[in-house]
Amino acid sequence: MPLLELEQIEVIYENVILAVRGVSLSVEQGRIVALLGANGAGKSTTLKAVSGLVRAERGEVVRGRVRLSGQDITGADPARLAAAGLVQVLEGRHCFGHLTVEDNLKTGAFLRRPSRGELATDLERIYQYFPRLRTRRRSLAGYTSGGEQQMIAIGRALMARPRLVLLDEPSMGLAPQIVEEIFEIVHALNRDEGVSFLLAEQNAAVALRYADYGYVLENGVIAAHDSAQALAGHQDLHAFYLGGAQAA
Repeated sequence: MPLLELEQIEVIYENVILAVRGVSLSVEQGRIVALLGANGAGKSTTLKAVSGLVRAERGEVVRGRVRLSGQDITGADPARLAAAGLVQVLEGRHCFGHLTVEDNLKTGAFLRRPSRGELATDLERIYQYFPRLRTRRRSLAGYTSGGEQQMIAIGRALMARPRLVLLDEPSMGLAPQIVEEIFEIVHALNRDEGVSFLLAEQNAAVALRYADYGYVLENGVIAAHDSAQALAGHQDLHAFYLGGAQAA
């Protein structure tokens, strides 16, 4: 049984705009799955349909089903899903700029109501994966770099101890070296702790190096899907669906 399964979902915004149609995909336990496509292809909408956040933007899943470990979670409350181990890191990072780095991380654990000891243990775990955050832990998040804010956002999500992380455009606006660093951390979390990832990404070259499987969205429809290795070698795919980007 897949950890996550989308079955022919359709999402409409404001009862008018059809954003994605007939999208089916799955994420196996312990896998990294890439959701690729150009800007506006429907990647973010697909992730928000899973997490329940699409309703915050006046959207709705009007057809199809979303399942987590076989349980129907279509339209479920985001807080309930976070408690069940599914969290989303939004595009644009959305840190609390007036809070310190460490306080931002702590907010990710509140749903679990951890003890002080558990909270300290979880923070140490995050700092081991993100040593930059340890050195900046007393700094206001609003004064950290874009790469550090992306690390804060991912670390905050991990404080919820998720089984599945929905990661939206982690490379956006970041220098190539920082992008590689973040993807290496995602890979380490997957390898060492078995955290599964569904990541929406325009940078196909880097995403396919780290993913196990990939889906390509075009105008809200799945245009192709295959193993990451097969997609990386498919030159026509890059030319027609991914803006001509070449896989490294």
